[in-house]
Amino acid sequence: MDFRARQASNKHKTVLLLALMGSVVSFVIWGVAYYLGYTGVGIVPIAVFMVVGGSWWSYYASDRLVLAMTGAREVTSEQAPQLHNLVEEMAIAAGLPKPRIAIVDDPAPNAFATGRNPEHGLVAYTTGILELMDREELQGVTAHELAHIGNRDTLVSTVAATTAGAIALMSDLAMRMMWFGGGRRRDSDNNNPLLLIVALIVLVLAPLAAILLKAAVSRSRESLADATGVQFSRNPAGLRRALETLQQNQTVVQARSTAFAHLWIESPLDASAGSKLFATHPPLEERIAVLRQMEGQRS
Repeated sequence: MDFRARQASNKHKTVLLLALMGSVVSFVIWGVAYYLGYTGVGIVPIAVFMVVGGSWWSYYASDRLVLAMTGAREVTSEQAPQLHNLVEEMAIAAGLPKPRIAIVDDPAPNAFATGRNPEHGLVAYTTGILELMDREELQGVTAHELAHIGNRDTLVSTVAATTAGAIALMSDLAMRMMWFGGGRRRDSDNNNPLLLIVALIVLVLAPLAAILLKAAVSRSRESLADATGVQFSRNPAGLRRALETLQQNQTVVQARSTAFAHLWIESPLDASAGSKLFATHPPLEERIAVLRQMEGQRS
């Protein structure tokens, strides 16, 4: 499978996962309505409004938020001429506006991209990755990060986070109101016990399902960025070598909050601490194997 086929596959996978998240939202709304009746359903639009409003602000200010949380500082072409030259070269190849460039003072090799659209894109590199990788590897990393910008992954991740947040908040409010007796149905004689059990199961399991789906969306976008990055650079070896360098290095960035772990090219979270189903990135060995296949197809 070449990079175009992998791009199409991951795009379709993302659409499917987001549709599944939408279905979970529908089940949660039904569960809330069934348990709480008409007096409790009014909390649903309030919960959705709160989450959507907060997420929209986070999306709009994504670059400023991430810069502040990671301690990244923007650098000019005078301060980092070679890095600016490399990024500009890859932006031209990708057909994207040149993003702003930032550096994170951290010895661990890593990089991320953010920005609400290509016109407001930003790519950040740790000092560790700039010291450790050669130009070809940095070209592969840059192409991957530009792919995130070009594919509008900040928007996609915001939609996934918004949906998961709405599910968690609605489920939590419904369960609290149920336990404390607020908004309970008056027509309890007409309640179907089986449906009540189903609604309870939905409310309990929906937040977990949303977290799993959000992680799956993140993994699909990482795979898409790898394939799109190869399209931009026309050199799968550069990104493959970069990922191998990351695989061999055991240091982890200091800014490893779960809130933006999905942004880094390599997840700073310990994958061994939990199931791969909750991981924001595919395993490095899998990504490297896919890139090796692409190299074979080009040889």
